[in-house]
Amino acid sequence: MNAALKICQERYDAQLPPPVSESAVEIARKEWLYNATEQLVRFGQDVKFQRRLRRPQTVTVAQLALATDELVNARQASCEVGTPALGWLLIANNSGRADKVSTAELLGHSDHPFGKLGEIAEALLRPLADDALAAQAEDDEL
Repeated sequence: MNAALKICQERYDAQLPPPVSESAVEIARKEWLYNATEQLVRFGQDVKFQRRLRRPQTVTVAQLALATDELVNARQASCEVGTPALGWLLIANNSGRADKVSTAELLGHSDHPFGKLGEIAEALLRPLADDALAAQAEDDEL
């Protein structure tokens, strides 16, 4: 009987702890980041908010464009782009067409729901998430 208890105790001790659920703040932060990223990437609108008695905080589409430009330039400089993707993209744009293949080649692979642009936008927005949530809470108090 003692051996059976020992085996059961060893199995119990070897179990992984239960998964930790995310806090309400983490869920709100993720939701805000997703919505703000969508606003920048999909709708091409600046993200702006203001806390009480503080200056407005903004991430603009122009900032997203600059960060994207820096990424693409770095990828080209390090020879990560193996095709004349920029040339093809400019030719397609001049003809009024979209060239998603060249865009993907220039930006690189991403598993983000909004692609590499979503990753870049999220990196710009992440430092502001806590202030944005605080601003929402302040607005909700009114």
